[in-house]
Amino acid sequence: MAQRRHVGCRQVRLTCSEIGRTVFVVLTVSIVGLLVAIQFGVLNGTRPDDLGVREGQLKPPSTTRNSVSSQAAMYPGHAQIDYAKIAPLPLKNGDPVSSMEALVSVLQAMPGMVVIEQRADYLYAQAQTRWLKFVDDVEFVINTKDGTIEVRSASRLGREDFGANRTRVEAIRADYLAAIR
Repeated sequence: MAQRRHVGCRQVRLTCSEIGRTVFVVLTVSIVGLLVAIQFGVLNGTRPDDLGVREGQLKPPSTTRNSVSSQAAMYPGHAQIDYAKIAPLPLKNGDPVSSMEALVSVLQAMPGMVVIEQRADYLYAQAQTRWLKFVDDVEFVINTKDGTIEVRSASRLGREDFGANRTRVEAIRADYLAAIR
């Protein structure tokens, strides 16, 4: 059955199958365009300017549920302190050098993880998700006083990480602990 619709000064007749084909083509082009945009990094976000170590501290946890930090307790009253808390990694026999070497090896073996900056006491990596290509920032700093490696992992985009940063840090922890045994 044909539908009639008035467009401007002309009348257009569209059959149900023509409407269906048009909708299908528009949806297909939109989905392909979205997938291409994702592959070109639309969901990467930008690297925050305030990463790094300042007076022995990494950046505070995010104000939304999209980060974890072993230094969360340093920010009492923080809105996401309970969500963000995670334990630091132990130093290998109290040795920062061998600990950092083991950590770098673990990170380099993880899919989607790229070490961007490495110093004797600090390491910065970026973790990219497989399908949507989201990029998260992961930082580590040696804390010789406590014999630990402090860690922070945060999503660049979104207000909720659905546990992705915690899962990532716990996977790093498991591989790191196996590597230092």
